[in-house]
Amino acid sequence: MHFDLEYYKFIIRVFHVLCGVMWIGLLWYFNFVQIPNMKNIPDDQKPAIGKVIAPAALFWFRWGAAGTVLFGLWLASLNGYIASALSLGLDVFGGNVKHLPIGIGMWFGLIMAFNVWFVIWPHQKRALGLVAAEPAQKAKSARIAMLFSRTNTLLSIPMLYFMVSAQNLYHVS
Repeated sequence: MHFDLEYYKFIIRVFHVLCGVMWIGLLWYFNFVQIPNMKNIPDDQKPAIGKVIAPAALFWFRWGAAGTVLFGLWLASLNGYIASALSLGLDVFGGNVKHLPIGIGMWFGLIMAFNVWFVIWPHQKRALGLVAAEPAQKAKSARIAMLFSRTNTLLSIPMLYFMVSAQNLYHVS
């Protein structure tokens, strides 16, 4: 085994995938397990979710999103297709049609990460009482966070499709 550029890119890809599994796994946990089952949890036990489990899960959720994006952009840069992918394979930046699917996946991921950091997290902080908010504002924030989380869940399916298709159908390095 040689510790050359190809091995270095492999290690970056491993971290990209690990962070992605953490991020999307927690996204799906929130949307397929926690949110649908909150109505089944007795009221006296709900504070444990809101004060202990949700904040910890949201920490790893946010940083999984950041790690996924950062390692993914780093990998695309190392592989020399970042501009082509982000421009969706357009010829403007020396594009290549093989970079279209990875570019679509990258844009879905960027939109989702933006939602995590700039919509979901600020609203979750209010909804969970981590920052001061009136009861009506908490309820509104909880709804907004849930709707954007569901949006990210829907976006995660085509995002994963395009990421995997780029690697397997087009053999993008």
